[in-house]
Amino acid sequence: MNRIYLDNAATTPLEPEVLEAMLPYFTTHFGNPSSIYSYGRETRLAIENARKTVARILNAHPSEIFFTSGGTESSNTAINAALRDLGCRRIITSTIEHHATLHTVEYLHGQGATALDYVRLLPDGHIDLAHLEELLAAGTEKCLVTLMHANNEIGNILSIKAVGELCRKHGAIFHCDTVQTVGHFPIDLKKIHVHFITGASHKFHGPKGVGMLYVNSEIKISPMVHGGGQERNMRAGTENLYGIVGFARALELATANFEKDSAYIKELKMYMVEKLQANVPVVRFNGDYAGSSLYTVLNVSFPKTEKSEMLLFNLDINNICASGGSACSSGTDVGSHVIKAIYPENHSMAIRFSFSKHNTKEEIDAVVEKLKELI
Repeated sequence: MNRIYLDNAATTPLEPEVLEAMLPYFTTHFGNPSSIYSYGRETRLAIENARKTVARILNAHPSEIFFTSGGTESSNTAINAALRDLGCRRIITSTIEHHATLHTVEYLHGQGATALDYVRLLPDGHIDLAHLEELLAAGTEKCLVTLMHANNEIGNILSIKAVGELCRKHGAIFHCDTVQTVGHFPIDLKKIHVHFITGASHKFHGPKGVGMLYVNSEIKISPMVHGGGQERNMRAGTENLYGIVGFARALELATANFEKDSAYIKELKMYMVEKLQANVPVVRFNGDYAGSSLYTVLNVSFPKTEKSEMLLFNLDINNICASGGSACSSGTDVGSHVIKAIYPENHSMAIRFSFSKHNTKEEIDAVVEKLKELI
């Protein structure tokens, strides 16, 4: 059986057109963008054109877009800058954030740099916005709210607009991890009140190792990395030229094909829901899977038995790629902190299936058949 890849929330295959856009910058256009002669000028132009493309798609100003190594660096930069440069002395977050956020705020809290509060979760895994407002109203210190736009494990989508308005009302800084939504949903930064958002191109068929950080022009932060004048003095080090070109091209393609691709992928997701309900009746779907949720992600709990303990391993043996939660934990299998936070009494085996435009209903059929057999 050919391999079936259903872990697109972890990473996606590179689009051929993105590779095509990148290739000249591996070979012909190899100049250092900081050099003043023609080789440098042409690569500098490529980076600035990529910045303009990203800014146009997100409805931001090019000066608000900074290229990074990925979502983790972007989130770390935003959170640290909020404390170091913007006077925040308290952080409000949730227990189901990506570890790029959770581990950063836990570290800063442990160092005594900030107070830390967690907003309550509703039974379906959504953020309790009423509790968020209570927390914001209760404090006197300047606050950073850091909440993700869409959860990478269960797919729940936050109302970024509603949270932005609460932050505006209470004078809080708002950082939103949008790694799962940039390239998957239209985002108009002129219509929402947010100070930082993040992106990683490998989530939407671009290259790995390149991301972006949006920094609202109303705030000023100090350099992320010192040493050179790259990224308008904000991030020293020679730019990831081909990565940046690939990021912009991948975002262009994802945006142009959004309507068609999102409709197709959502249909695949709901097809898998129906097939699982018909063939494996003891399953449970985690989060708000049929409501305000990523069309790319379906998180499924199977009853915990001797067989289901080895489910991911057995799927892998059968050439089916899925994950037990986030794939960003370097292969460690410690269970999902997201599932534990929402369903503390849960003793089932949760598996995340995440889809792309390259998946087919035939693949879904094959996976459900195999699950039926394994369970």
